[in-house]
Amino acid sequence: MIRLLKTMPPTAILGVAVIIIYAVVAIFAPMLAPHGEAEIVGAQFEPWSATYPLGTDTLGRDMLSRLIWGARNTVGVALVTTALAFAIGSVTGLLAAALGGWVDLGLSRLVDVLMAVPALILTLLALSALGPGVANLIVVIAVLDSTRVFRLARATAMNVMVMDYVEAAQLRGEGTWWIITREVLPNISAPLIAEFGLRFCFVFLTISALSFLGLGLPPPMADWGAMVRDNAALITFGDITPLMPAASIAVLTVSVNFVVDWLLHRASGLKD
Repeated sequence: MIRLLKTMPPTAILGVAVIIIYAVVAIFAPMLAPHGEAEIVGAQFEPWSATYPLGTDTLGRDMLSRLIWGARNTVGVALVTTALAFAIGSVTGLLAAALGGWVDLGLSRLVDVLMAVPALILTLLALSALGPGVANLIVVIAVLDSTRVFRLARATAMNVMVMDYVEAAQLRGEGTWWIITREVLPNISAPLIAEFGLRFCFVFLTISALSFLGLGLPPPMADWGAMVRDNAALITFGDITPLMPAASIAVLTVSVNFVVDWLLHRASGLKD
């Protein structure tokens, strides 16, 4: 770990530190938050004070507590959604590259159809039809976002499938799953790991945008995108409270990108 830290640029170290802080806040949110997630503790839009460091929102809930709870909800849902999207996209992409033929053709055309429609519009239509809910939100975004993972996994896996060691494994009689897990997956893990970070950023921003539009996490769950929407009127009076959840979204996105840039640079084998 020490040797790895010595090779990391300052931006990557900063990104890792910020990600760790967010993870700690999300995990220990019940202990760190002064009040409950939906607890009404005061009047509407109370100013910053010793009692309420970031004031209160439209319903009189403590903004600092909501901000801390939002780390668990927004980041947690984004992480689960990204993991599900990656599971769907990587498995189908690897199967398409390994099996070829009609399997590859059918999956590729299905992905082309899904990617032909703008993702945000298709997400809004799907959520409007299925209704609000955390489960629906996760499934819809994961399925639509898995198309990007599919194309990356398929393209990188097809480059490996034509290698001599894969052909030798096939001649030995190894099965498709053995070849995927032992020969293909280890050789494409670097771009997939980097793509996971980028995909998390896109999913995280998508969930925040949907929450801002009113189709994200259902109330009274604390969500940074919804917090910006609910308290946007305060900006008119020079109050920067709505910028706090927006800044939380921006800081995490930039930090993850710092780490992903370092991972891509490290995986490419390029020297400074």
